[in-house]
Amino acid sequence: MKPTSYKEKFGCLSQAKRVWAVASIHGDSARLIALHDDLVRKWKHGDRLVYLGNYLGRGDGILDVLDELLSFRINRLCLAGMAAQDIIFLRGAQEEMWRKLLQIQLARDPNTVFDWMVDHGIEETLRAYGEDVEDVRKYFREGILSTTKWANRLQSKIHEHPGHNDIFVALRRAAYTENGELLFVHAGIDPSLPIIEQSDTFWWANSQFDKIDKPYAGFNRLIRGYDNDHSGLVTTPYTVTLDGGCGFGGPLMAACFTLDGEIDDEIIID
Repeated sequence: MKPTSYKEKFGCLSQAKRVWAVASIHGDSARLIALHDDLVRKWKHGDRLVYLGNYLGRGDGILDVLDELLSFRINRLCLAGMAAQDIIFLRGAQEEMWRKLLQIQLARDPNTVFDWMVDHGIEETLRAYGEDVEDVRKYFREGILSTTKWANRLQSKIHEHPGHNDIFVALRRAAYTENGELLFVHAGIDPSLPIIEQSDTFWWANSQFDKIDKPYAGFNRLIRGYDNDHSGLVTTPYTVTLDGGCGFGGPLMAACFTLDGEIDDEIIID
């Protein structure tokens, strides 16, 4: 079942001849800029573009990454005749944590949730928006009213950066080509469930991806952009993993896929 009735959650790439997919960036703006420079040179009519999540976290150029994503879409690809719907941003694990952080006043135990987020890389994104982890914990200790005020303040800080909130609102859980040839996800899926029932598995079902041994839901290829092991470009008959470890000391990677699931081109920024 293709998620055609869930356009607010899933992105559809229409009339695509090839699709470029960009792996996790993790705040490395310099590598992203260099990758975009190469991408412009390799771009062909009918190409589409999917960013596979994890724009935030770890690196010291998080705000610059978001600015570069916006600038590239508006100032460079649109000049090549691209429309906004031809570029899809997936929500990665870092962006999913960020979304939940902005609603942390609703959590049963904000302190425990926050500690887990800090262990998984949210601190760098908080610092990018001018927040300190220990100061944030003070608001949580003061109770729900202070926590809510803090969350609202953080949201206001995001709005001080033009376009950042627009990216967060536009994030999709997965993307697919309109006739069901290719499916793009962040980190994994549960192959026993249909797409519309995946829920958090898009961000956390990393190990299950390696167990896919047959076509999923009729797609020619299933492509992900984050791997816990950052193993680079790994292909199987039914899947592709694309994660060189950008933000962890490794390169930023992108690959271009034809609709039959084959890799037609690639970019590696060391």
